[in-house]
Amino acid sequence: MVWRILIGVIVVIAVAFGTFYAWAWRGEIPPLQAHDASSFDPSIVARGAQLAAVASCDVCHTKAGGKPYAGGYPVKTPFGTIYGPNVTPDRETGIGTWSAVAFRRAMREGVTRKGQHLYPAFPYDHFTYATDSDINAIYAFIMTREPVRQANRPPDIVFPLNIRLFAAGWKLLFLHRGPYRNEADKDDSWARGAYLTVSLGHCGACHTPRNKFGVEEQNRAFDGGEGEGWRAPPLNENSRAPVPWTADAMFNYLRHGYDTVHGHTAGPMANVAHNLSKASEKDVRAIATYVTSLSGARAGAANPESIKTAVTAASKLTAPAYGGTPAHQTTGSAAGKDSLGAKIFTGACVTCHHSGGGLPVSRPIDLGLSTVINEDDPTNLLHIILTGIHPLPGRAGRIMPGFEGALTDAQVVALADYLRTRFSHRPHWNTVAGALAKIRHQRQTAATEAPQ
Repeated sequence: MVWRILIGVIVVIAVAFGTFYAWAWRGEIPPLQAHDASSFDPSIVARGAQLAAVASCDVCHTKAGGKPYAGGYPVKTPFGTIYGPNVTPDRETGIGTWSAVAFRRAMREGVTRKGQHLYPAFPYDHFTYATDSDINAIYAFIMTREPVRQANRPPDIVFPLNIRLFAAGWKLLFLHRGPYRNEADKDDSWARGAYLTVSLGHCGACHTPRNKFGVEEQNRAFDGGEGEGWRAPPLNENSRAPVPWTADAMFNYLRHGYDTVHGHTAGPMANVAHNLSKASEKDVRAIATYVTSLSGARAGAANPESIKTAVTAASKLTAPAYGGTPAHQTTGSAAGKDSLGAKIFTGACVTCHHSGGGLPVSRPIDLGLSTVINEDDPTNLLHIILTGIHPLPGRAGRIMPGFEGALTDAQVVALADYLRTRFSHRPHWNTVAGALAKIRHQRQTAATEAPQ
């Protein structure tokens, strides 16, 4: 009887595995025999360039100092590091042999031309919602880039997840395929923005929390997440922005990387804004319209009078004189830390962040308006204190120096504590030291893994 049960279990497992393998198997799509860049309609290539900018394709497919789209960029995941592949039209190391059909399959299903399953670090769970015409336009753009011969770096994923069949299992459980369906009662701009945000823009990839399987928690869509060691803030009604976003403010932030009330982009969002500066203005405005609508009741309150009231209230936290103990927190251990933080702020920060100060360039926003100081997590503020804010290489932009080499960890913690209690009415952070230690560890790991 025991042997019969054992044999039965083995048969069931074998049948289940065979069924799954049959489902997961993808055949090779025949290679493109020849590819002529001049055969693509220039107008479609131009449209593809704008859509590739919405998708920020160059970010994950271009390593630091490398040639565009030649791959090598490390994408950190909880399961290891995956390196963006070469997607230039080189026939040996890129996708020069890929047809439009093969490209669409990769975008929608996460499967290479040869039938290999791709890890979901490539956001095909979003790209699956893109239309044929939009994917074809991106294909035309990619296939007209400069071919670069650069071998792909294999992923560094823990066993047994490094077996590609596990990626197929992930899809079986979690991949919901398109097409995207808009809500019928919305106007064209909102509908276009919703489509781009969910599909090519893949905003939820960072701004939605994930479960232990790396799957976005759709019941908490746009409730905040993580990207490249930074916290991606909530875009919904849980946004901690002291002043509600308007569609115009969001457009300025996304298109130009700066808004006079909400400040400027930093971290991964700097690359996103740079790319959106090359996208269609109409598409960026549509994205801004949709994203602003996510905050629900807060967005409804974002009229000129409420904006003025909110700005005035937040700006009152930015007084002409600095130093001393924060007015709304005078007791407890945080107050002791803040006395040190106040001294550091007075010596290192007041020149630029004083509300009455004069600078040769535009003054930063009042710190009482800062989202990073009002967030539930201090990670982004710590990143900015350590590394500052700088324009992307070779580009103009606003600058804030970093203090990583000038301040000790204890001083960084004290400064962050002071900024939180002095310029925000939000509760005191209890996680600053831990968040700083995590950032330090991430940087040390990245430096160790970086190719020499």
